[in-house]
Amino acid sequence: MTNQGTRTGPQTIALLAEQLHAAGLRPHGACLVHSSLSALGWVSGGAETVIAALQCALGSTGTLLMPALTYRYVTSAQPRFHALNTPTHVGAVAERFRCLPGTQRSLHPTHSVCGSGPGAGALLRAHHLDRTPAGPASPFARLAMAGGQIVMLGCGLRPNTSMHGVEERVVPPYLFAGYADYELVDDRARTLCGRYRQHGFAGWRQRYDRIADLLAGDGARQGPALAGDVWVLEAEAVWALGEQALRRDPWCFVEPVAVTGVGPVPDRGPR
Repeated sequence: MTNQGTRTGPQTIALLAEQLHAAGLRPHGACLVHSSLSALGWVSGGAETVIAALQCALGSTGTLLMPALTYRYVTSAQPRFHALNTPTHVGAVAERFRCLPGTQRSLHPTHSVCGSGPGAGALLRAHHLDRTPAGPASPFARLAMAGGQIVMLGCGLRPNTSMHGVEERVVPPYLFAGYADYELVDDRARTLCGRYRQHGFAGWRQRYDRIADLLAGDGARQGPALAGDVWVLEAEAVWALGEQALRRDPWCFVEPVAVTGVGPVPDRGPR
């Protein structure tokens, strides 16, 4: 085995693709990937190597999705979202994926998703119809309905945006704040204006890592990924079992913020 510090890009692609398969990623399927590049150690070729490994693991008929969240940049004070130009704030891999030729992006002001592959269009195209971040028309929900998987690559289980969709089905007391009006510009420079409901979480910290206990067995598998680790989750199970847990206890995926006076605590994404 070549040392991590001297391994070439092609060697890293082959190794990471092998590790993804070992953790349960299905070739030819659809997956939504959250990632932290720094958690994987030094990677020859950086973010593009990680993306190539994911595409290699999925194969030419697979569909790769990544969150492209923008709520730090697109706000009620700065309400314009541009599908081609607005950057994401969820890490180097997702931002590089957004910029690659052939990558598509869903139309949502704060919780858009990028995708490539034969199934991307069907998963992304209706997101603007939702008036919440992760409603039934969102790629998060559609991935679950399509039998896809969620991959948490080097970032643990907490930054799992799909859990917002689970929460939106139940609407626990902490979930929503107010509404905001946004201007959305799609990839053909067409403009859509709409009012969208915002997530709240005031006084609460997200604990989506607790889903692991519910998914024990075939619903979640963990394995090594370069210098970090990877979780592969079955999206349908995440939604079904997560909803059941929330209906039993609406506070099961949050904990109180210890410091008083702390404002909203949305999913921050990996650093």
